[in-house]
Amino acid sequence: MKKIAIFASGHGSNAENIINYFKKSTSIKIDLIACNNPNAKVLDRANFNFVTTLVFTKQELENGFVLNHLRFKKIEFIILAGFLLKIPKSIIKEYVNKIINIHPSLLPLYGGKGMYGMNVHKKVHESKNTESGITIHFVNEHYDDGSIIFQAKCPLNSNTTPQKIQKKIHKLELKFFPRIIENLLNG
Repeated sequence: MKKIAIFASGHGSNAENIINYFKKSTSIKIDLIACNNPNAKVLDRANFNFVTTLVFTKQELENGFVLNHLRFKKIEFIILAGFLLKIPKSIIKEYVNKIINIHPSLLPLYGGKGMYGMNVHKKVHESKNTESGITIHFVNEHYDDGSIIFQAKCPLNSNTTPQKIQKKIHKLELKFFPRIIENLLNG
């Protein structure tokens, strides 16, 4: 049984979708929700689904507290699902090609520091792109820079507002993220 941690900072709909997807799995267990925001809705979702939570500060992420907890829990793989802090080098070094992130654009477009959520969708809208999508990628020491694992696209037109883009992207995230995780871990 592979033990997985999901790092999240906010609402947690992707995290809960992943938890539900793997509930009956005999090979993959979502064993921890790690969160830097003590008021995040993802913590309620984790508790509702009987998944252990770890709430930490940015300093605890950087000083080894979180890494030590991951070791203690024997976590084998990390999924970032709406996690807004940069993963420190110490964790990346310990989990080489074992940390993945989902980004709400077709990287390398609209990635980097500060490019998350509605910030991305507004940029896509302002650029008058005819498509957008999601990118699932490995995490390295730079924001949204790791090797791309998977991308899915959706069409846009001139009437597509940032809010409509957000809804289209969220549908792609819910559909593909758990499947790609499963393929990666079982492949």
